[in-house]
Amino acid sequence: MKRCFILPFAVVLCILAAPALAHQPYFEETDIAAGSAWPIKDATISTAVYSTLQSPDDVDYFTFEATAGQDTLLSLTIPQIEGQEDFAPIIALMGPGLPENQLPAKVAPIEGAGVLILPPPDNASEFFEPFSRTSYWTRQKERVLIPGNGTYTVAVYDQENRTGRYVFVIGDREVPGGDLAFPLKMKEYWTPAEEQGAQNQTSDKASQSPGAGIPNPQPGFEVPAALACLAAASHAAMKKRR
Repeated sequence: MKRCFILPFAVVLCILAAPALAHQPYFEETDIAAGSAWPIKDATISTAVYSTLQSPDDVDYFTFEATAGQDTLLSLTIPQIEGQEDFAPIIALMGPGLPENQLPAKVAPIEGAGVLILPPPDNASEFFEPFSRTSYWTRQKERVLIPGNGTYTVAVYDQENRTGRYVFVIGDREVPGGDLAFPLKMKEYWTPAEEQGAQNQTSDKASQSPGAGIPNPQPGFEVPAALACLAAASHAAMKKRR
């Protein structure tokens, strides 16, 4: 009886660990450069990509398909990590039917595409995400009416050549999904970008202490979520051996 109860409970905790958020969360595992842009499968579904501008010249790219008249939410939030108070990247949307605008040299242009520049607001608001127990500054939050059919590309860059963590959010339709390992990856992500870069240069990523140097309260669900997932996996393995 105990085993029959533990498995559903563990599975429920695993499922709740990531999709309980209002968006589908993902992490930038490798640099999403111009030649390897992050493909957004459905720009209407609320998707959040936890990303990093790793160097002064770094630009991250995201692509999505859209149709004329589609109302699309584009947003940036900044994790409240020490040193990021003034970090405010710019969003540049490139695609058919958009106006002509000048881009900085470090942003790869798209032939024949117009450009819509979305700068950060003068005053940032703050919000607390209760599930992950993390706080953010809200920067851009714009609804864009897509002018034509085709592929659109979002470039995220910092005009002042600063580095830092940010979350790119697109879409507002809530659908369960995302990275199931989100709770486990969040703690390592919640570290100043420069500090994480220094750690990567001096030690192998697997041997790092992800909690080192974290100035703000961290997500509190990693351990129970991990134990629940391990319990579910262990039970499944035992059942298979029988």
